[in-house]
Amino acid sequence: MTPPLPRTVRAVDTARLLDLAQEAALHGFSRRLPVDWLREHLAAEATHYLFPTLVHRLAHRPETPLQWRCQQLLTVSTGEQILGLLDVMPSTFDKISETLDTASKVDIVSRIERAASVREWAERMGADTGS
Repeated sequence: MTPPLPRTVRAVDTARLLDLAQEAALHGFSRRLPVDWLREHLAAEATHYLFPTLVHRLAHRPETPLQWRCQQLLTVSTGEQILGLLDVMPSTFDKISETLDTASKVDIVSRIERAASVREWAERMGADTGS
């Protein structure tokens, strides 16, 4: 049975986000930024946010675990917040502590909707996205 997609936002620090990106890379998930790119461009002491938006299965790769495709609001070294995507296993997402109140979650989703994409930011900064 597929776990229901949670309608929540989770906050993670940069170290935890790098771990999530590494896990996505190990599983060959489609939506992720290279860990080296993240290390280079993320603000080291920032908080980043994950918002699950769809259940993702790879029918052509049945050995690949089910994923939740998350929009991520990343804080980069310039202080800007940009929009990326990250596929996360439900069991991994569930292990991230629920720390935000409802008003904060609403604010973060609003910022996600207005954020420039990683690609737009990288083009403006002259930074290759590595993808």
